[in-house]
Amino acid sequence: MPRSGGHISAAPPTLADVAELAGVSRQTVSNAVNNPDLLRADTLARVQDAIDKLGYQPNRAARSLRTRASHLIGLRMPALQEGTANAMMDRFVHSFVEAAAETGYHVLLFYGDPADPLDGYDELLRSTAVDAFVVTDTHLGGQQTTWLQSRRARFVSFGRPWTQPDAKHPWVDVDLAYGAEIATEHLIERGHSKIAWIGWHKDSLLGEERRSGWIHAMHTHGLSTTGLASRTEDSISSGKAAADAILDETEPTALVCASDTLAMGVLHALFERRLRLGEDIAVVGFDDSQVAQTVPPGITSVRPPLEEAARELVKALEELLATPSYAAPGVMLKPALTVRGSS
Repeated sequence: MPRSGGHISAAPPTLADVAELAGVSRQTVSNAVNNPDLLRADTLARVQDAIDKLGYQPNRAARSLRTRASHLIGLRMPALQEGTANAMMDRFVHSFVEAAAETGYHVLLFYGDPADPLDGYDELLRSTAVDAFVVTDTHLGGQQTTWLQSRRARFVSFGRPWTQPDAKHPWVDVDLAYGAEIATEHLIERGHSKIAWIGWHKDSLLGEERRSGWIHAMHTHGLSTTGLASRTEDSISSGKAAADAILDETEPTALVCASDTLAMGVLHALFERRLRLGEDIAVVGFDDSQVAQTVPPGITSVRPPLEEAARELVKALEELLATPSYAAPGVMLKPALTVRGSS
């Protein structure tokens, strides 16, 4: 915009520029940005028109100093695990960033040492760099939530308080048992009765939760699970080894896997045996990864509602950061089954 002397300034427009163009005081412009209800309708319209013409953007840093709010939400980002097909966290982060932006918040991703579940939180908390946190790994024992509560930090968790049933903090989670159950029910409806399970080791709360859904569906239909379950690491090579063992020992007609990573391992085993996926044997995965969507003929997979989870988490954060603050109750969401050629 033209300034004094008719020159065009490269500097961004300031609050003073808006005040001059609108013919009001700087305080009036500040009220228009931060407390519009204090202004008369015609004055507010005049200031907003000046803001639009100049392309003025409020200084977030200065506003943070005044309000002691950063409008940033801290989210610890785990490192991608090699040898897996799991990109669920990536999909969740994109959904959460988008949902947060719609309410005026931005997401600050930070890294922490995988061996230390508390690494990264303390520095951000002491520097007041964020208004709140989203904790995503509550299945690892709840150290983060306990530590944050002890320091009166505000947070919500993507994941139920597995080891703290009386916890009062807001949380959002996905019913994993239901996901494995509908996957197994789908195969039973397709005429399968000898359905194997390939899951994670017994110390995995997430794995055991998913396994319980397979067991429930099988027992509901009077089907045996004896010799049909395997526990292993979440890697493609481990999935292949587990599939080889089960196929040799019990010859199931279908397999349900605790992850798409394990399902990919099963596909490797089937390829070596020249078994046709979806024809000679059926396979269902979990997480509905991009791999499941792209590998021919497509892997039927349980799809967690990550977009809905992100919206629910942002809603809980808004209530938590409001004045007065409100801690919303936990929310449990149900996944859906995406059916493709593998089943």
